[in-house]
Amino acid sequence: MNATDPHPSLHDFLQHHLTFYLDLLHQMVALNSFTLNARGVNAVGKLTAELFAPLGFAADFVPSPDFRYGRHLVLSRDGQPGGPTIGLISHLDTVFPSAEEQSNDFTFRIVGDRIYGPGSVDIKGGTVMIYMVLDGLRHFYPAVFEGVTWHILLNAAEEILAPDFGALARERLDGALAALVFEGGDVENGQYQLVTARKGMARYHITVEGRGSHAGAAHDKGANAIVQLADVIRQIAGFTDYSRGLTFNVGTVLGGTVMNRVPHQAAASVEMRAFDTVAFEDGVAQMLALNEFCSVRSADDGYPCRVDVQLEGRWQPWPPNEATFDLLAVWNAAAAELGLGAVARQARGGLSDGNWLWDLLPTIDGLGPEGGNAHSSERSADGSKDQEYALASSFVPKALLNIDAIVRLVAAGGVGAAGA
Repeated sequence: MNATDPHPSLHDFLQHHLTFYLDLLHQMVALNSFTLNARGVNAVGKLTAELFAPLGFAADFVPSPDFRYGRHLVLSRDGQPGGPTIGLISHLDTVFPSAEEQSNDFTFRIVGDRIYGPGSVDIKGGTVMIYMVLDGLRHFYPAVFEGVTWHILLNAAEEILAPDFGALARERLDGALAALVFEGGDVENGQYQLVTARKGMARYHITVEGRGSHAGAAHDKGANAIVQLADVIRQIAGFTDYSRGLTFNVGTVLGGTVMNRVPHQAAASVEMRAFDTVAFEDGVAQMLALNEFCSVRSADDGYPCRVDVQLEGRWQPWPPNEATFDLLAVWNAAAAELGLGAVARQARGGLSDGNWLWDLLPTIDGLGPEGGNAHSSERSADGSKDQEYALASSFVPKALLNIDAIVRLVAAGGVGAAGA
């Protein structure tokens, strides 16, 4: 998309430095930062801290309580006393193990307008977008850049939604003007799509205890845990209600040992998602009620299979809300000034760190560059498979939009009047 920039010198500045910004992206993408590669995640954190240091940001590395994950990174720059605080949110990790990157020859490369590489759009491109926005503010809006206290928060384990980062972000951003999340941004029908709602998620582990027996000599004495689990899965499948945006996915199933034994154990993992908080809570209640469910008993003496449903984690929905819509109005006003037309609302089924923050302060997402195929490392000669990429042409206009909106937000002292 092209922007009719009321500040052509800013446009020219960003465009002139685009090769530099994309080199920053190259450096980040070159480091494998799969969530469980703590050393690689920490290397990306160290590089990111070094890149932002010339902008005046001090680094605070915060260890995760889970030894499997790297350190979260908080980059801070103090503004004028009494000035506003703004949070800029990204993450350090990706979903690609090093072996997968190597086997699929998934590395940084530029093909036409596409910048391929692990995390190019999710979300290392978003981190570069943060750098571009701050660099533009520093040179053309120094009063805003110097006046605001900036906190850049980068999650070391966003792809598995580490809850300790949510607590860290809420602590550092309490009282802030806004939380701006730089996940990749879509463009549809010529309109920027900014994320104003995301589904919540709950994860469950189900175990079934039956009674083992010889499958030939004592079949009637057994209580088949796999059959019981199959009935439980059928129940769960029936809980999905598309009219409410409530979905259940049985992701893994495990059970049995050998074919000549009635299986005494079985297990499954389930993920549930919903936009609406009432639907979310109803889904949790339905799942936990399965602890009372029994449909399989031994034919010999009625020995019952026992179902145990454990709620392993829950991440609340980010529903549509007025504070987020007020921020959207700010970006809409900026888009109109830049000749970009209207900015549209987008609700996404996937979660982000915005789910931790929307109820604490105004939050908006999708502020990163445009791209596609997030979480994909495969490609094929016929083009039916392609790897994750960001669009080089999307960086400058999106940075202009974000800069204009932030200037408006700061000038108004918050949401509401800023969108007028």
